[in-house]
Order: sequence, then structure tokens, then C-alpha cells
Amino acid sequence: MATDLSTQTPIDEPAKTSRASSFAALLSLLRYAKGYRLRIVLAALCSFLNCFFDVMPEILIGIALDVVINQDTSFVASLGFETPKSQILALAAATLLVWIFESVFQYLYLILWRNLAQDLQSDLRQDAYENLQKQDMGFFESRSSGELVSVLNDDVNQLERFLDGGANDFLQVFVTVALVGAVFFYTAPDIALLAILPIPIIIWGAFFFMRRATPLYAEVREQVGQLARRLSNNIGGIATIKSFTAERREADSLRQSSHQYVAANRAAIKVSSAFVPLIRMAVLVGFLATFVMGGLQVLDGTLNAGAYGMLVFLTQRLLWPLTRLAETVDLYERAMASTRRILKLIDTRTRVRDSGSTHLPLPVKGQVMFENVSFRYTDASTGVNDINLTVPAGTTLALVGATGSGKSTLLKLLLRFYPVVNGRISVDGVSISDMPLKHLRETLGLVSQDVFLFDGSVRDNIAYGQPGASLEAVQQAAAAAEATGFIEQLPQGYETQVGERGVKLSGGQRQRLSLARALLKNPPVLILDEATSAVDNETEAAIQRSLAKIAKQRTVIVVAHRLSTIVRADQIVVMHDGVVVERGTHDALIEARGYYAKQWGVQTGDVIGEHHE
Repeated sequence: MATDLSTQTPIDEPAKTSRASSFAALLSLLRYAKGYRLRIVLAALCSFLNCFFDVMPEILIGIALDVVINQDTSFVASLGFETPKSQILALAAATLLVWIFESVFQYLYLILWRNLAQDLQSDLRQDAYENLQKQDMGFFESRSSGELVSVLNDDVNQLERFLDGGANDFLQVFVTVALVGAVFFYTAPDIALLAILPIPIIIWGAFFFMRRATPLYAEVREQVGQLARRLSNNIGGIATIKSFTAERREADSLRQSSHQYVAANRAAIKVSSAFVPLIRMAVLVGFLATFVMGGLQVLDGTLNAGAYGMLVFLTQRLLWPLTRLAETVDLYERAMASTRRILKLIDTRTRVRDSGSTHLPLPVKGQVMFENVSFRYTDASTGVNDINLTVPAGTTLALVGATGSGKSTLLKLLLRFYPVVNGRISVDGVSISDMPLKHLRETLGLVSQDVFLFDGSVRDNIAYGQPGASLEAVQQAAAAAEATGFIEQLPQGYETQVGERGVKLSGGQRQRLSLARALLKNPPVLILDEATSAVDNETEAAIQRSLAKIAKQRTVIVVAHRLSTIVRADQIVVMHDGVVVERGTHDALIEARGYYAKQWGVQTGDVIGEHHE
């Protein structure tokens, strides 16, 4: 069962993972894949039938030898084929059918296992990603994007590789041993006992290898995540790396991470490579036992020569497939290490429950209330404490204060990016925890300081919240955000590609597209978190004019450091260390000569002394 995020451990956790049974991981995977059980059974049946017909040629060779040597008294003669010629033709027909059926069932099991692998890996990736999207922001703050991409991509592909071939190999090894062992015991029980002597050693070696390999492959998966994390960070921060001429240092760090990954793989390879040579010697013992004992019995006349030939061939068929256990178990252990990470991500429960069913009464007015709201970040002392605020519908609330004072935290709690630990937040009297997340976030429009644009066109990014919006609606939103001018100067206008994260645009241009995106959504409550921080003074003034018009139709909550942008707010709340220290209009706060007045003086150059009563 997944744990609460407050106590949840990272996905990469070699100590715990090494203690977790690979068999338990396989059972968890089978429980997850319960919808595929019929397909699994059909694939396994085709593997079994292919293996059955694959063993038959060695038996037919022994029967053919029996025909050549004994002719009229051979086993085939007892089936009604009187002449040696008819016996040979009958065996040829049987061989033809055996090879046809073997080929048919090989085709079928390849199709079934490979399609199963494709569908199952697609479902795993989709379910893991969808659950990932449900997590609160604290989840993402404790994990790197590289680590998560490694799980969604590399780990899922590792499991796919096992299902493509390893699952069939496992089945066929055990089916081969069972079928050939049965023939051995039926034909020559005493020789069979000698032939199977190495099997316990081989199986013990396989499970010994599994125990040794489990923690080693868990470490390999961890190093994959670490390597992906570093690559993701470095590519995302390439501008910073270049500006500080840190290319060599980062290349050396990447080389160190690569060496750690190589070292982890070497440790696993060292164990896996020793398996086949050791098992080969065990196979030799079984083969020599059959070769010598069977030959002596033929010379004594106690064993049919045809049966002897069959047993010699079948000894290889009985024991040699077991050497594939090394490669198959190696693939299996890698896949189970990946399975644990994938299912851990799928089973992770979010602290923000989407269990509400209450919708806001229409029309949505947009009144927002914070009642005795408290919250603390995990492993951090920052947050908010006992906040009481009312934002009447259609008014503008401005939140100001130093960095870390709790302004943005209130916005994140309103959006339910984090759960409210204590207190209640409501919109139009309905608690946000009672609303479906989709309904709540459709009611709110966010323009944040850290703008994220998707790799697509300008039009696509503006219409992100309304994918079916017309070009006219997109243009109106762009005009309201004062973005029309620069968009029309782009090479393809609204169809211009912005690049990954909007890299082809300036900070101010990205900010205006973000504002246009929120305006096209047309939410009853608009949230601006330092929305004009990356624009020049002229653009800021233009955006302020637009906001003055927009604010008349909706509730606006603004977080701002530039106090000049919020002088017309209906209510200004000053926060410090997570609590409200002042509130009022701009004029009232200036007259009070407190914290706000002091900051106003610093920004405008008009120093106002503190009020002393």
C-alpha cells in the first residue's frame, strides 16, 4: 500500500528494494495485469505447445534409428506400418507435421507475447503518468524530473524487454525439463536418475544468482535515475552552465555519474557471467552419465539402440536449456527491479484527494474566503498560520510582503496544489475540498511568475485552456494582454513555434502569452502571482490598463513586489513570516506609516517614517 507523502521515501531506494522479493514484484505485476489474464494464458499455452513440438524431433530421431536397426520389429511396425519403407515415410510425415506445428505455435507465441508486452507497457506508462499528475506539488519538489522520466521510459521499456522474450524463455525451460524428464523416466528410469542429478545444482545456482543479483540490479536502476536526473538538470540549465563557463565541470560530473552507472552494471555482470560456465560443467556431468551408462546398457542388450540415440540427444535437450536460466533470470531481475519502481509510482497516493462532488451555484460570483488557514511545508519551517481573509466577489485583493512571507503559499492552497492542514478555504461559500478538482481549477485562472509555455505555436499556447477556441477568441485574449503587437511581428504570427518552454521568446513576451492564456479561459477568479515581474515599464503599464478593465468583471487576487501595480486594489494585505500584519487600502496603509508605507517609500524614494503612537 502506498504511504502518505509526508513519510514517503524516494522511488530509488536500493536498501528497501533489495529486501523486496522479486517473486512479490511478479505477483504485484500479475495483479495489475488481471485484465490480461486470458491473453497471458493463451500466450503461455502457445509457448507450451511450441516447446512440446520442439522436443519431438529428438524423439523421432530415436524412433528412426529403431526403424533402421530393428525394421519389422520396430516401434513404428507395431503401429501397423509393416515395411521399413512405409515406416520411414510415416516418420517423415510425422516430422513434417511436427515442424509445421512448431513453426505455427512459435509464430503465435511471438505475436501474443510481443503484443501483450506492448499493450501492458503502454498501460503501465499511462497509469503511472496519470497518477503522477494527481500528486500535489510537494511530490515534485522531492523528486527530479529526470528520475520520474527514467521510471516512465527506461523502467517501462525494461519490463517490455522481459515480456518480449524472457517470459516465454522461462516457460519453455521448465516445460522442456518436464517433458524430456517424463520421456527419460518412461524409457530408462535408472539413466534418468543419473541424467537429472545436475538439475538441483543448476536450479540452486539460478536462485543463488537471483539472490545475489536482486540488490545489484536495484542499484543499477538507482544509478539510471541519478544519471537521468543529472542529464535533465544540465539540459534545462544549459544557459546557466554556459554563462558561468562550467561546461568542463558539468562534463566531469556527468562522467562521474556515468562511471557509477557502469560500476553498478559491472557488479551485476560479474555475477551473471559466472553462471553459464558453472552450469555448463553440471550439464557435462549429466551428459556423460547418459552417454556412458546408456552405451553400456546397449552393449549388454538391456537398452534399445534407438532408445539410446534418443536419450543422448534428449540429454542435451534436457539440460542445456537450463543454461539459459542465467540470461533469462538476468533479464527477469532487471525487469522486477523496474516493476517495483513503476508500481510504486502507480500506487503512490496523493495528499490532495479529488473526492469532492459539490459544484458552485451558477452564476459563479467569485467570493473567496480564507478561514483560520494554516499550512507548513514538509521539512521546512515556512508556510502560513491562522490566516483569515475575505475577498468579496468582483473586487481585487493584493498580497504583498517579503519573499517567504506566505503570499504564494495562499495561492497554491487556493488552487489545491497543497492540502490545507488546518482551516477552510471557500469560493462562494463552498469549501474547495468539497469541489471536484477540475471544477475548482476551471473556476480559477493562474498567471504565475515562472511562465511555462509548451513546445507549439503561439496560438496553441494561448488556447491551451480552451483547445477549441477560435482564432478570433485567441486574438481578443492576446489584445487584452497587450500581446498583439509582438505576435504580429513574429515570422508566422500566431502560428509561430515558440520552442521548448518558450525559449524563442523573451521573458516579457512569455509573460504576456501566459496572461492571454488565462484571459481566454475567462475564469471568475483570476490569480496573478508576480504576473508583471518580467515585463518592461511600458508593457507593465499597458497590462495594468487591461487588468483595470478585466477586474471589473471578476475577482482578482494579485501577488506583487512592485507596489505601484496594486495601488488601486480594493484591499491590500501585508504578510510577514506567514501571518497578516497589515490590511487596508493603499491610502489607509500609507497613512498608517507601517510596514507597507516603509516599503512604498523605499520603492518610490519618498521615505516615510514609521508611525509611533
